[in-house]
Amino acid sequence: MTASSSDRSACAERPLRGRRVALIHPAWHSCGTYRVVLGQVAAYRALGAEVFPIAISSDPGFVPGRNWIWKAFNQATPELDDGPRYYGGAPLSVVFAPRFLRDVLWPYIHGDQAVVRLGMAERTRVSPALDGATFDLVHCNHFFLMPIARRLCRGTAPILLDTHDLQARQFALINETMPWLSPRATYESMLARELEAMRGADLLLHLNAQEAGDFRALLPEKAHALLYPAIPEAPTGPGGPDIVLVASNNAANVDSVIWFLREVAPKTQGVAVKIVGNVDVAVRSKAPEHYAAHKDWFVGRVDHPGAVYANARIALLPTISGTGLSIKSVEALSSGLPLIATTQAMRGMDEEALRLPGVVIADSAPEFADALNRAAAIAPLDESARRVSSARRYYESRFSLAAYKSGLGVLTAALISACVANCD
Repeated sequence: MTASSSDRSACAERPLRGRRVALIHPAWHSCGTYRVVLGQVAAYRALGAEVFPIAISSDPGFVPGRNWIWKAFNQATPELDDGPRYYGGAPLSVVFAPRFLRDVLWPYIHGDQAVVRLGMAERTRVSPALDGATFDLVHCNHFFLMPIARRLCRGTAPILLDTHDLQARQFALINETMPWLSPRATYESMLARELEAMRGADLLLHLNAQEAGDFRALLPEKAHALLYPAIPEAPTGPGGPDIVLVASNNAANVDSVIWFLREVAPKTQGVAVKIVGNVDVAVRSKAPEHYAAHKDWFVGRVDHPGAVYANARIALLPTISGTGLSIKSVEALSSGLPLIATTQAMRGMDEEALRLPGVVIADSAPEFADALNRAAAIAPLDESARRVSSARRYYESRFSLAAYKSGLGVLTAALISACVANCD
């Protein structure tokens, strides 16, 4: 290989070499968004970019420099320690300002989840090390952090907005259980704020197929792309006796676990399930009788949820509600285990996910219980069989770091090149 061909090969593998990318994300951990952000960081570094991860808190008082207040977040996100960290948050004083009280807090107590998130972002202070810094690309996660993206792009760098999902839907679900003042903020009003913020981006990146179509219809004038996120893979072995159900503490997961305990579990034949994640606290509170009946099944929160699949033989996805792509469903696919899932668990994926060998789709309680009884009687797959299973191959082709890196490299290199050409 000649020097010139070697250089071309390196350029093709690392098309963002020397580029500076500001990666703005909510200061969240132990959730799907955080795992998506980790995939973004890894992909940009593999593409040759210098990445500036900027964690933004939505809580007042979480300003940069107050190291003690960020301690819990830092301890929960050790994966971000491989390089400098940057922070952002609004000072506590802003919540007492008359304009904030009028324009942000008043709509919020009527349920406007969009306005409070945008309002906090508009008043956010970022780490002083970012003052005056310039970037070749600003990658923003979630529409409500767009005020910070517009500030950091300095009017020159393109903005790629990772939409994650249609947030107004999430807000409307949250509001169903909240005692807001009347008149309540409507889905339509929150959606209007969401779409207006999104118009400031140069490219809208969507991580699930359903909402990519929704956003294209809502904002036909914008550039859109569907790119499934890079989700860390779960172990494909060595295998073991466990039948696992992984669920964190959010409303959709809580309802799904309660449905499984109430409707499915009584129809199983001596099957024991390991329920992993901090969903146990909410289930105990919301359905104490069902929790008590299956208390021994709950494991609670673990530091590495993916490792749960290492010693498993079957993974269960009894999802009955939720919006956006289900990260835990992708993790289960990556394990190569036989899966029993509802159609809702596979939301946001293409139709092939519903037809994969080794994945049983069961939407009613009797169907789910029957599938579980039959699967529990079958010999478990060994590690080599899990590694080459249809579920694992589906994951590798769509959700692996290699697939994400390839797609992200093409999109961002073109975006930066177009920006440079326009500036010239």
